[in-house]
Amino acid sequence: MPKLHQKLERNSIGFTLMILFAASIGGIVEITPLFTIENTIEKVEGMRPYTPLEQAGRDIYVREGCYACHSQMIRTLRSDVDRYGHFSLAAESMYDHPFQWGSKRTGPDLARIGGKYSDAWHVAHLIAPREFVKGSVMPGYPFLAETLLDTGYITARLRALSRTGVPYSEEQIANAERDARAQADPEAEYEGELIDAYGENVQVRDFDGNPRAVTEMDALVAYLQVLGTMVDVDALSAEELIR
Repeated sequence: MPKLHQKLERNSIGFTLMILFAASIGGIVEITPLFTIENTIEKVEGMRPYTPLEQAGRDIYVREGCYACHSQMIRTLRSDVDRYGHFSLAAESMYDHPFQWGSKRTGPDLARIGGKYSDAWHVAHLIAPREFVKGSVMPGYPFLAETLLDTGYITARLRALSRTGVPYSEEQIANAERDARAQADPEAEYEGELIDAYGENVQVRDFDGNPRAVTEMDALVAYLQVLGTMVDVDALSAEELIR
């Protein structure tokens, strides 16, 4: 065997082929089992796809590069849990394309920011960050409150996400544009339909404080306010978390 190995070391082509062969076997052993299971992430109660308005807000979040400074992955380290709350579950990112994992935090982790501050606080903070956090390097986004939300692309966006495995129904996709506007307009009296479509934890209200228009600020605040709120992590038993 040592002599065979020495011969291979002197034969660059043969040695390269053996490396590729060994790596291929290892890859097949690791990948093949994935084709025998429906999902690698165990679902937890409460998880649902984002509503059209929340998804639009998430797209704005990504567009503006918020992910570069704000991760959405609370690690199991005590320092993380003490500061940000319960560690993140894999299921909480199962509908994220792309996910917002990471540990480089120029700003705080936002995995459980939902409900921590009021809508008015988020709006004011996004407009003038240093008015609330001295020394903040976060830029202001006052234009979000002045920019009408473009809902024309949302139907296509949900359809594209459905092809990646996000379980949007045909009805949800067809009603996407209407649902996006209705979630930010409590006077539309459409809350019941949104709850029927997306569940009890859908928040329906004027997020940006401007009832005359549905803006990009509405969408971004709606997204921030849902982060970490879908799953009641405190209600999960230790056994469920371990599994």
